[in-house]
Amino acid sequence: MSSIVTAGYRSRRDHFEPSDTDPHEQRRLRGHLEQIDYAAFVSNREVIPQIMGLGASHTEAAAFQRLAVVAATARARWIAEALKISESGQAIGVAEARKLADLRTTYDELSEAYEGLRRMVERGYLPYRSPDR
Repeated sequence: MSSIVTAGYRSRRDHFEPSDTDPHEQRRLRGHLEQIDYAAFVSNREVIPQIMGLGASHTEAAAFQRLAVVAATARARWIAEALKISESGQAIGVAEARKLADLRTTYDELSEAYEGLRRMVERGYLPYRSPDR
């Protein structure tokens, strides 16, 4: 399966799109694919809350805020380190580059986790309770 990352978004391009079959066959195939997609939806909706320890409870705004804060902190640490390294005006060494890469990776992973949590709510895998309830 190929995956393309652009600006933090992972796009998958692996869906088969028949072009040379008759319309009835295409409609039948789309029906099967909808059943497959629905099975994946139901599985995600059942499994994800269990693994995340939510059971029947809801994801709340506080969870998003905590994840957003740690991602913002990781981003700030990464950029602060880059600015600190650049103060000398010299080319950076291997150890400094490795440290920057580690800090960036930490930020990227936390940012992707935030987006993943958001997608879980958006797709209906996790119930969400708004702060005003």
